[in-house]
Amino acid sequence: MTRTLALITGASSGIGAAYARLLADDHDLVLVARRGDRLADLAEELRACGAAVEVLPADLASHDGIAVVTDRLATGDVGMLISNAGAGGYAPLTEVEPADIEALLTLNAVAPIRLVRAALPGMLAAGEGSIITVASLLAFSAGLTDPRAPRRTLYVAAKAATLGFTRTLATEIADTPVRVQVVCPGVVATEWNSGAGHNIPWAMTPEDVASASLTGLRLGETVCAPGLEGQDSALAELLAAEAAFVTGGNQSALAARYAQAVADRL
Repeated sequence: MTRTLALITGASSGIGAAYARLLADDHDLVLVARRGDRLADLAEELRACGAAVEVLPADLASHDGIAVVTDRLATGDVGMLISNAGAGGYAPLTEVEPADIEALLTLNAVAPIRLVRAALPGMLAAGEGSIITVASLLAFSAGLTDPRAPRRTLYVAAKAATLGFTRTLATEIADTPVRVQVVCPGVVATEWNSGAGHNIPWAMTPEDVASASLTGLRLGETVCAPGLEGQDSALAELLAAEAAFVTGGNQSALAARYAQAVADRL
């Protein structure tokens, strides 16, 4: 049996490592992360499952690191891309250093797009392929005022970009054999954010997130929210709201509240 080659970023721990373990029985793997020693340990474990494993250390917060991975993807043999690497960088915007803004947006928003762009031509040429990007439920949280939510301006900007990018891409290539999914987990019990999720009772395991994603991919889900019951109805409401906002706002005349203000000034 031919084994699909899957490239997974952020593979040294957490959700990325969980994907790798779930896929190792019937996929070969390219594991990408900053920590080469951790990747080497995981690779040894997965080879025992029968997978051929390539270790590719790279820091996707840098353009040089992105280039390492896009060059690998450009060879055209990767049949599944799981773009999982990311970082929170939770802080009020005024407390984030300018250099950190660049690094966080590069890692969380630019890298997923660059990697998909590199992988997609080979998948289209092969007539098959799968792309998974990992976003977050916080991508939907711009208007959320819950005081328990983290200071997350940059994170929400990046993950909302990944969410919008992946959903739009799915429509763009809907008539091709390539499957596309964006995963939006909530709190997960990983090393993320200094391991804060380990102390939160409602945190999901990374294994459950990865399992839900791969199951959802087989079911044809473009958006996967692993803990959300009634996802179809929630997405239908979201689509209706988006259509109402875009269609309703795309008019030649000002809305009444603006038109009246203009008239009052005359």
